[in-house]
Amino acid sequence: MRSKELSMQVKEAILKLRKQKKPIREIATILGVAKSTVWYILRKKASTGELSNAKRPGPPGKTTVVDDHRIISMVKRNPFTTANQVNNTLQGVTVSISKSTIKRRLHESKYRGCTARCKALISLKNRKARLDFAKEHQKKAAQFWKNILWRDETKINVYQNDGKKKVWRRCGTAYYPKHTTSSVKHGEGSVMAWACMAASGTETLVFIDDVTQDRSSPMNSEVFRDMLSAQIQLNAVKLIGRRFMIQMDNDPKHTAKATQEFIKAKKWKILEWPSQSPDLSMHFTC
Repeated sequence: MRSKELSMQVKEAILKLRKQKKPIREIATILGVAKSTVWYILRKKASTGELSNAKRPGPPGKTTVVDDHRIISMVKRNPFTTANQVNNTLQGVTVSISKSTIKRRLHESKYRGCTARCKALISLKNRKARLDFAKEHQKKAAQFWKNILWRDETKINVYQNDGKKKVWRRCGTAYYPKHTTSSVKHGEGSVMAWACMAASGTETLVFIDDVTQDRSSPMNSEVFRDMLSAQIQLNAVKLIGRRFMIQMDNDPKHTAKATQEFIKAKKWKILEWPSQSPDLSMHFTC
């Protein structure tokens, strides 16, 4: 980074103090500059008779400090602001610069144009519930987590717009809420899938239509119980053993009275996960 230039007033003060027979060390202390800087100014004056800096090559900057601050402020307020939008705003205050200049100013402040990461949409209530869950279980031993069978069912959209959205952000801030986009499970042309995993790995990926009698039943409490009956014991034994816990959340299918009675009859231990299940889809490949 280029060092800050001394103002002409400071340079003139150096000469004035030197004429008063002040030593270089004392001048540096009085003006709050380095001794080498004082020595350099005095030498330059003696050799060239000038105090001003030589003209540097290259054109002057197109933006002022105020313009740079305005560009950074716009991106901080809304990281999804495009260079075109910044340019239009600056033109409104009679500042005419190119998109390349805007990008350079952002790069100088360590902002980069990146594709926004997509995260599941979680309400503030559910965020609090998950935080409370984490605090309650943060000191659990590793063996506790190894005995849990994590399971989830999800709708997978077969035909879906995979459009990406650009965001201005700094390194290490990819998952900040204001730098991400939200995803919800919806859309036509989809299949319902169920899968499970544990600390030791992943197991069966099942498509719900393949296990229902008419291949078109919705994922309700009855279908969910059939899925548990067919898959839990089989997969748990492979991944964990005979002593295991099942992760469940507050989905209506899970909290239904019939489902609760079914689990109680099976004598399965349950880990109550707050709000929605963790998204396990990223751990499975079709």
